[in-house]
Amino acid sequence: MKILDWYILKRYLFTFFMMLLLFIPIGITVHLAEKIGKILENEVPIGEVLWYFYDFTIYFAHLLFPLFLFLSVIWFTSKLANNTEIIAFLSSGVSFTRFLRPYMIGATIVGMLSIILGLYMAPKASEGFNDFSYKYLKKGRSAVENTNVFRQINDNEIIYVSRFDIKNNRGSDFTLEHFDENELIFKITADNIKYIETDSTSTYELTNYTKRYVGQNEDELEIIKKKDTMFDFQVDDLIPVIYAAETKMYGDLKQFIAKEEARGSSNVGRFQLVLYRKWSLPVSVFILTIIAVAVSSKKRRGGMGVNLAIGICIAMVFVFFDKIFGVMAEQSDFSPLIAVWFPNIIFGILAAYMLYNAKR
Repeated sequence: MKILDWYILKRYLFTFFMMLLLFIPIGITVHLAEKIGKILENEVPIGEVLWYFYDFTIYFAHLLFPLFLFLSVIWFTSKLANNTEIIAFLSSGVSFTRFLRPYMIGATIVGMLSIILGLYMAPKASEGFNDFSYKYLKKGRSAVENTNVFRQINDNEIIYVSRFDIKNNRGSDFTLEHFDENELIFKITADNIKYIETDSTSTYELTNYTKRYVGQNEDELEIIKKKDTMFDFQVDDLIPVIYAAETKMYGDLKQFIAKEEARGSSNVGRFQLVLYRKWSLPVSVFILTIIAVAVSSKKRRGGMGVNLAIGICIAMVFVFFDKIFGVMAEQSDFSPLIAVWFPNIIFGILAAYMLYNAKR
């Protein structure tokens, strides 16, 4: 690797990681200030709080990876332009395309990190982050509205659980209703349900178990204090669907979406957004890198401040497009694939146009 490539690549990666080290503590501080009241009110153990903010850090960093990169490239490239280093590079016979090469190498490294985060680390972090939120930060009416799980698991059975703790595999207020041609045959209720997995079997432990057989003349009741039994549904069926997709690894997520499509779930669009974003996010790293270099490679009156202002405006527009199309896909029949990739396509065209002008 030539001296120019190594010089720019070092500055690229150093500025990016410094941007992470700068903004992530700010994000943690702001988030802690918002949640500290609930944390103290619920007397959350310090160990769980620390683990929660570890999950929050990964969750937060993964979502904003491209924007951190975008601003860091504008920052250090503007410094190069203000010091006339870019003019010196280009005057020595280096083409703008050649000048861009170390940036693309850096974008490849950051893009690979984004893929690793999205496929392996972010799902576990999302699981811990969301489970903590529903367990401690959203108690009360809002938590009930968000965590009620009401699912049709097959043609004859419907299950309900008011809340499910993913880490402990334990749920509250469980109900299963079995129908035959729209006629209720029996109903199972329990105060608590716990999933127990062993090497050979997977069972559910029900507390204060009641099974009501519906008869033509009178009902028959079976009441047991604690009962271990097996059901046809999976433990995933008890997870609140509002964030279920975010907690799954890539292969599991594809199977989960296929399963929800077969059930006719209304949340399939939301789940597909999560799936497609695992690949669109790394691509946006390259697009935003090109735009950032094109914006900041020219020395402007006003210096770095003007470039950063332009960059922040572009970043806000990018986030706006991403959010608007995401909401459209979640709440209508708009294609999740188009919703995820449309901002990249628009900004990819913008990147090509700005790169063409920068070469002139």
